[in-house]
Amino acid sequence: MKPTTRKRLFRGALYAIFIIAVVVVAVLADWEAIQSNFFDLDVAAEAFPGIITTAAKNTVVYTAIAFVGGMIGGLILALMKLSPVGPYRWLATAYIELFRGLPALLVIFGFAFAVPIAFQWRPPGGSAGAGLIALIVVAAAYIAETIRAGIEAVPKGQVEAARSLGMRPSWTLVSVVLPQAFRIITPPLTNELVILIKDTSLLFIAGMALGDRELTTFARDSVSSQANATPLVLAALMYLVITLPLTQLVAKLERHNKRGR
Repeated sequence: MKPTTRKRLFRGALYAIFIIAVVVVAVLADWEAIQSNFFDLDVAAEAFPGIITTAAKNTVVYTAIAFVGGMIGGLILALMKLSPVGPYRWLATAYIELFRGLPALLVIFGFAFAVPIAFQWRPPGGSAGAGLIALIVVAAAYIAETIRAGIEAVPKGQVEAARSLGMRPSWTLVSVVLPQAFRIITPPLTNELVILIKDTSLLFIAGMALGDRELTTFARDSVSSQANATPLVLAALMYLVITLPLTQLVAKLERHNKRGR
């Protein structure tokens, strides 16, 4: 048998297995139970407009705050890690390794409960504010490594050329190195943004007021009150509406960078 024939037969067998599996699932599934528990239109109607005007809006706002805070902190940490001054490097490295090694959920729990109790500290914004601070702390550690990699990826010749023109090191960093570094790291930074959107779901552990709830907390509360999983499906769809355009943007940026190289 020719290799091409074998390949066609193998591919045909895979298609047949897939079709059989779909038919078996379609026949055996309890569609009435699935519809009533996951796609109940009456329960879905009760989730609106709150799931958009409160939950989705808060998710986007929390993500934006955490990302901007993480970018600022990450840039400072990246520059510290690349500093010729030893203590700055050691401090930045310790911070990055610590908060990249800890689960984000544990950090949020610590900032929402342990730190306020230990130091009699009331975080700005209450529980939501404490959770946001924790997300910023964690995001800064990951973004710092991304920015550091981008800075180190800028060709050394660019820096040498700038200095040969008499540019100060600080101005070389701001006007030559950082713009090129951020162009290089735009795709991974966008990936970090997508991850941060999903990490806002961990804020439920801090306990949220009704007006502060993000998508996961909103869905959890709705499931508890309605005894129905439809709000979870709606929350999942809202996350996809937010994240899918960003993941497509990442793919487009990566293709653009490859063409540029």
